[in-house]
Amino acid sequence: MEAFVLCAGSVVFIGLVLGFILLMRFISYKETLALAEKGLVKPARNGGNGKGALVWGIIITALGLATTLGLWPLGLLLGADLPFGFGPWMLAGLLPTFFGLALILIYVLTRQEKKDETAAVSDWKDETKG
Repeated sequence: MEAFVLCAGSVVFIGLVLGFILLMRFISYKETLALAEKGLVKPARNGGNGKGALVWGIIITALGLATTLGLWPLGLLLGADLPFGFGPWMLAGLLPTFFGLALILIYVLTRQEKKDETAAVSDWKDETKG
């Protein structure tokens, strides 16, 4: 019975998160339609400074680690015959942890490319002036 409640709670939580995302997309769609009816265009998002991936990566990694540490004792309480009490329920914490680490890695890899791109453009400008 406890396993059913745990599983049902997880499914309901994931459903709520996905429902919220769907609602936000629908509101954005309606906003775009309302602007189009008035002959206006939704302003384009600026690229920003590229630190969004880093910020979200750190936040998601921290939440994943906290969830992983919070779920770890569950294996010890259930008395499962698994090494270090590390069971399949740990995926709820490990998935966001590695997703956040991937975002941080994306930031690190693309940040280097942007520096190289800026240096190449400035070199090209110097060559055209001289």
